[in-house]
Amino acid sequence: MSREQAAALAGSGKLKELWQRIGFVLGAFVVYRIGTHIPVPGVDPVAIAALFEQTRGSILDVLNMFSGGALQRLSVMALGVMPYISASIIMQMLTAVEPRLKQIKAEGQSGQRKIQKWTRYAAVVLATFQALGIASAVQAQNINGAPVTLITGMSFTITCVMALVAGTMFLVWLGEQITDRGIGNGMSLIIFAGIVAGLPSAVGGTIELARNGEFSPLFVVALMGAAILVTAFVIFIERGQRRLTVNYARQQRGNKMMQAPSSYFPLKLNMAGVIPPIFASSIILFPASLVGFFGSDSATGVAGILRNISTLMQPGEFVYTVIYIGMILFFAFFYTALVFDPKEIAENLKKQGAFVPGIRPGQQTARYIDGVVSKLTLVGAIYLAVVCLLPELLIVNYNVPFYFGGTSLLIIVVVIMDLMGQVQSHLMSQQYESLMKKTNLTGKSSSGRRKRK
Repeated sequence: MSREQAAALAGSGKLKELWQRIGFVLGAFVVYRIGTHIPVPGVDPVAIAALFEQTRGSILDVLNMFSGGALQRLSVMALGVMPYISASIIMQMLTAVEPRLKQIKAEGQSGQRKIQKWTRYAAVVLATFQALGIASAVQAQNINGAPVTLITGMSFTITCVMALVAGTMFLVWLGEQITDRGIGNGMSLIIFAGIVAGLPSAVGGTIELARNGEFSPLFVVALMGAAILVTAFVIFIERGQRRLTVNYARQQRGNKMMQAPSSYFPLKLNMAGVIPPIFASSIILFPASLVGFFGSDSATGVAGILRNISTLMQPGEFVYTVIYIGMILFFAFFYTALVFDPKEIAENLKKQGAFVPGIRPGQQTARYIDGVVSKLTLVGAIYLAVVCLLPELLIVNYNVPFYFGGTSLLIIVVVIMDLMGQVQSHLMSQQYESLMKKTNLTGKSSSGRRKRK
């Protein structure tokens, strides 16, 4: 869009709605950040901060990053939107294999509302289970022999569970409001806001480590350069496409047969976007965290087994790496299969009289497209695994803050790119609406002329 077109839209008031949507998103961010500083009733904030400091460098740092620092303060929003994301995963998997859910999904808007309602109920159940684990684990902890909670027993358990579940469901509601009344995907933007909120402290902590001599200035410069290179690499891959050439059948115009111009069908290299790392993190984080909470110093019995599992599930360990890579690969293929149907694409091409050169329309085209998409998905999943795991080597070996990790950087870049795309789409739609009115395509001006006649 040119400057003149943007100025025309601004002058006609068409940008007012966009600014209102952006303002709503920013206001929601403010509400979210205020909520992350409201502690669960009955806890000692100082003791909780000291307890979290003892677990620095573990998988809890990743969870704290996704919650925007709410876990470190044991805020009412400590669970974040992860229970809802986990519930969404479960519902999508069930919808793919359960015929009744497939039928409900095919009902359109009403079916989507039913599935969304059941997803919320599942999120409440998961959040309740996770909140019970946190409440029991926190009561079992102490700092210098003193408990970290001001009240104990069933009173604290009920209070903590109600506060955490209410905080999670409020975030779910806030995310849905952002999606409906703001711009962008609400859940992704909430996770994005939590990660970005920790960036200033992460940068400040890195500079402080350099001043203390733990990091050399050259290492800090190399770290920043690596972050820029990874960002450029993510943008390059996210914009990457495989263009399938599509030809159209000849059309008769008068007495001549005209060859229709060739076109192409774009296939993204990474169709799943940032969903696989988020899904993988949502599944691997809380089980590992609860195991770490409940594990004791005993080396025998159930406590010893839990302790060993907790050790294996820490970032940098071989078991954690293998499970994380496996989940990213699985969810990349699973989510792509949910959002992209080669059979439907092949049928649409056939109805339009289009075909892929050298491939027969129908089933063969569907199989060909499916093969291309599978190869692209494999490359995209490997790219996601590399981006998410390679920076963790720096985190584990050099104690770099988790905010410089590949997962957080990937989420930030992809969410910003998606947000920019939606803003541009909104501007283009407003521009087309203005052009349609000027060319009398809406029918309003022509009806007015008929009345005057």
